[in-house]
Amino acid sequence: MNLNLPYAHGGPPLRGRLRVQPEDFRVEEVLGFEPSGDGEHAFLEIEKTGANTEWVARQLARALELPPVTIGFCGLKDRHAVTRQAYTVHLGRRADPDWQALSIAGVRVLSATRHARKLKRGAHRGNRFVIRAHDLAGDRAQAQAIVAAIAAQGVPNYFGEQRFGHGDDNLALARRLFAGERLPREQRGFALSAARSALFNAVLARRVGACQWNRALAGEVWMLAGSHSVFGPEPLSVDLEQRLAGLDVHPTGPLWGRGALRSSEAVHELEMDVAAKWSEFAQGLEQAGLEQQRRSLRLLVHDLRIDWQDDHCTLAFALESGAFATVVLRELCRSPDEA
Repeated sequence: MNLNLPYAHGGPPLRGRLRVQPEDFRVEEVLGFEPSGDGEHAFLEIEKTGANTEWVARQLARALELPPVTIGFCGLKDRHAVTRQAYTVHLGRRADPDWQALSIAGVRVLSATRHARKLKRGAHRGNRFVIRAHDLAGDRAQAQAIVAAIAAQGVPNYFGEQRFGHGDDNLALARRLFAGERLPREQRGFALSAARSALFNAVLARRVGACQWNRALAGEVWMLAGSHSVFGPEPLSVDLEQRLAGLDVHPTGPLWGRGALRSSEAVHELEMDVAAKWSEFAQGLEQAGLEQQRRSLRLLVHDLRIDWQDDHCTLAFALESGAFATVVLRELCRSPDEA
């Protein structure tokens, strides 16, 4: 993105090589529920290496000679990683195939049972990450202090760089779409998502730069922690300030679309000013028919720890669904070739 995203905790004190091999980035999906044990859908726990989620879904459908629509999953996981996540396959009354006989490169079926319904996007609770950085250099004491700050305060809930595609290709698609070009359905989805994410990041960057991403402004719309339930705006009160400090509620920013912004006063003014600067995207999203929604500005990071070895470190943590591990990592470590 052509947008400098400010850091919340002073900037990364470490430099290290990231994603040297897929095993350096491990993701485990946390569903928050158990499969029902019966039903028309096979419920698979799959470990994949060096493969993206949708590719695996297509390969499952092809191997089983089923339409792609019969395959379900909760969230898109990193390709350059070792990830564990659930898939469902609508078999109807068909018997389960020999799952261990499936021959899909980089894919292992760890377990299989039955489930009553197809998995839907966003149905999982979150993800756990274990990330290793090699050839580490920098101030480890400062990094340890930032880990403590992140555990206590969270990080800005930016959309990660993968949302925008390699070389911001998805933003280029958005500009073509908003200029009137017809795009295939999948590309249109990528374009709209990238444009919306860019505008949100621009609002959040403004507030991080002003040290206001985790502070209350007049006209705030709030999100309850652990949910997508929003309320407000309402006058600031001691109770709201205490709930904000206690991590019970978070300020939000706009996921742009048609309709009036829910925010008011200072927040509304800031968000409208950013939208004016990104008018191509704001107007394009409105014309595409998306509705105004809200996203938390603050991302809580759970079970955070860092383990130090001679020349590398391992970072482990858990995030809610829809969050990006890379926005946690960027507060601590950058690649040696980054400015």
